[in-house]
Formats: sequence, structure tokens, C-alpha cells
Amino acid sequence: MKSQFGRRAFTHMELYSLFNGYIYGDEKLKREQPKHWHFWLPLLAYYTGAYSDELGNLTLNDIKKVDSIHTFDFHTHGKIQSRLVPIHSALWEAGLEHYIQLVEDSGHDRLLFDLPSKSGRYSEKVRIWFSGEGERLGYLQKCGLPNIDQQGLKTAISSLRLNFEQQIYISAIQLGKRPAMSYLLGLKEDGAAVEKLNLELLSRVIKPVRVVNNHINWQRFVERH
Repeated sequence: MKSQFGRRAFTHMELYSLFNGYIYGDEKLKREQPKHWHFWLPLLAYYTGAYSDELGNLTLNDIKKVDSIHTFDFHTHGKIQSRLVPIHSALWEAGLEHYIQLVEDSGHDRLLFDLPSKSGRYSEKVRIWFSGEGERLGYLQKCGLPNIDQQGLKTAISSLRLNFEQQIYISAIQLGKRPAMSYLLGLKEDGAAVEKLNLELLSRVIKPVRVVNNHINWQRFVERH
């Protein structure tokens, strides 16, 4: 899928490069200043389809267990509808529970507590770190990936939302529940917001989202040397 802004989803090989880059390996880069959000934000964007500002605004109170299903409650993006998004199992396997415990023990409220805002928004800091600016290389370039491909289409952190969209579109259609895709993306259908859907159904739509790296683990990130 291509967006109206000339962005495209990452290819399978590009996703492999991103989620096997140094952030998810065993060694830090020279002069790297790692932050917890460097590890978590790309994963959260890929497995939830949420925008950077939505993820930056997530609080511990926005992690809710509803009908025995753990969800993220997104409700902070002006143009995107509020929604409950089931938490993909890959995020738990990556150490989300232990990370949440760290956030609680540290007395923080926001999940990505070390992601700073700029002019009240988080997306600008994320954009510069991920895509670079001027001569400053971003994570994208450090993984050997270009910002713009030969067709002139861009890849950015929001491309991960397109990867999420591609995959839940297929599963929603297969289940005969197209509105589930619109709900999970916070989009309207026929000009109207999609009402909250059954969480078990939403979990079934999200479950097939492909695991990008079975060995990703937050503790491994913390212990890099």
C-alpha cells in the first residue's frame, strides 16, 4: 500500500535490516547514547500501527486489561479516532512486562518516559533519530537503508504503520470483518467513526502480524556493551 504522501511500507528485507540492527543486537555503537524508547518505539509502531505522538503519549494507565485481553488505549491524536488495540504477543516476548515494571519502579507515568517532546510533540524527536537530518544519520541509514527509493517513495517511522495496515487488512478481510481494520487504525468508515468492536475479534485480526525477529529482547538491549 502507498500513502497519499508518497510513503510506502518497508519490504520484508528492510524490516529484517531494521529489527536486526544494532539496537536489537549485542553491541552498542561507538558514542551511542541508547534510550529505552529507541528499542520500544519501532516495535510498538510495527505491532500497533500507532503514530509516534500516540506512542509518546501512552501512559501506564493506558495499558488496560479488558475482558482478559491486554490492550493499549490510544486517545491522543486529534485526527485519529480513539481505540483499544490488543497487545501483540511478540511485545510480551520482547520483555514488555519487565519494562513496565521498570517504569513503575522508577516512578514514571509515561511508558516511553525517556522520549522527550519538542514543542509539545514527540514525533519530531523520533523523526530525527529514525530518519536523520542534514548530515546527521538516522537509524534508517545506519541500517543501510535509504530514505527515498528509486521510485521516489519515502520510508520513515510511519512506514511501520503501513506494514501493520497491510497485514491486518488481509486478516480482517479473511475474517469477513473489514471494519476491524478501520477501527484498529483509528479511521472512519463512510465518514463515521467505527464503534468499539469485540476485543477477541480484534485480537484475531492482529495475531497474524508477522514476528520480525524472534530473538528481540529488552534485557538484551540493556546488557549491550
